[in-house]
Amino acid sequence: MSDLPHVRPTAPEQPAQPSGERPAGTRPALDAIDVIAFLCELFAVGTLAVWGFTAWPFPWNIVVGVAAPGIAILVWALFVSPRAVLSVHPFVRALVELLVYASVTIVWWTSGSPWIGLAFAVVAVTVGLIAGRRRLA
Repeated sequence: MSDLPHVRPTAPEQPAQPSGERPAGTRPALDAIDVIAFLCELFAVGTLAVWGFTAWPFPWNIVVGVAAPGIAILVWALFVSPRAVLSVHPFVRALVELLVYASVTIVWWTSGSPWIGLAFAVVAVTVGLIAGRRRLA
């Protein structure tokens, strides 16, 4: 027994990461801007669904109530989502995000609640600017 070398297990060396990059499979921690941006997205989809179901007569309310939020979700997933299907220029991404938020603002404005639409527009654009600047940095 004394002829065996004394070997102690050691942790394997981690590969060196370039400065500022995260290891594969990890993402930055969520902060308040990310949560508010997500809530703006949920509010936008919910608004389009409610508008579709309430602003149209019977046969069309089902179609528009399902199609309006469905199209918004599809456009968001294609261009704006963090794991977007199509990689586009950041300004195109911002334009698509602004288009979705503008449509929700117009829905509130035409539904007789302009202050809700205006408040949503201010919050959504402010959060979009902050998050967009952070993505570009």
